[in-house]
Amino acid sequence: MANYPNQSPIPDIFRDIDIVANTFFNKYLPEEETKPMTEKEYNEIQAIRRSDLLKIRRSPAYYWWAKNNPEDAYDPSPAQIFGSAAHKYILEWSHFEDEYALAPNVDKRTKAGREEWEAFREANEGKTVITTDDLDKLRLMQEAICEHKCSNGLEAKDYLRGTIETPIFWTDPETGVECKIRPDVVAMIDGRPIIVDYKTVSSCDERSFKAECRKFGYKIQAGMYTEGFALTHFAEVGFAFVCQEKTPPYAVRVFNCGPDFIEQGNRQFHELLRQYKQCCDEGFWPGYADGFLDADPWEDPAEEEL
Repeated sequence: MANYPNQSPIPDIFRDIDIVANTFFNKYLPEEETKPMTEKEYNEIQAIRRSDLLKIRRSPAYYWWAKNNPEDAYDPSPAQIFGSAAHKYILEWSHFEDEYALAPNVDKRTKAGREEWEAFREANEGKTVITTDDLDKLRLMQEAICEHKCSNGLEAKDYLRGTIETPIFWTDPETGVECKIRPDVVAMIDGRPIIVDYKTVSSCDERSFKAECRKFGYKIQAGMYTEGFALTHFAEVGFAFVCQEKTPPYAVRVFNCGPDFIEQGNRQFHELLRQYKQCCDEGFWPGYADGFLDADPWEDPAEEEL
């Protein structure tokens, strides 16, 4: 892999990850699942994933529309694009250049600048273009990960050692629905397998992250992923989030998920899966049910905004 200009040497933790990816956890992974699978291949396999269930949670009608209009349904925000770049840079540093290209510093107002830009775009067709500022930010985020010490005596990088994005497939015993997941990392922590999900966040504050868990269905993710692993690998597994703020000083915080958190997420996962199965069986994908609005019990009517 060619280095970007002024690229610092790859830290040992990320070199280690690249070496052990898809091999570290082989004793728990069936042989056929340890073979590398591209994201395109994974996406083409017809099975329910967490993002599908979140669409069902919004409304079955929305899921059905999104399924039949994928190009219109997926319009990533700048924050999502940067989050994906950080995910690739932190977890799969040595493959970052396969999907991302550093924009050249050219003046597109000039003929020479426009020609250089078009040559760059042609040479990097299909890649996401990032700026030098974004790349500098990713480097600092990587350094913060490497330096973070956890309260349990471990380091954040310990949670990022393991198999990277190994897909898991299974059939739900209750509904017969085919399911799939692709954990960021499966690591060994204190002799126990842990599924680790890396998240870029606006704040590592606990209350703020809990709000994101509700909004983006992270509890459902924990319940779904741990069940999928247990059913296919016959081993109990924990779940943890490695969170990192997207602004300086790029603070890092590890949240280990308790059994109640995972159990609640598992219940929500099965509720949505049953709803999906019912919609499939009936061929009916309803929108929202009508509701009734009233004051919340904690609101003070005297403070109500006009």
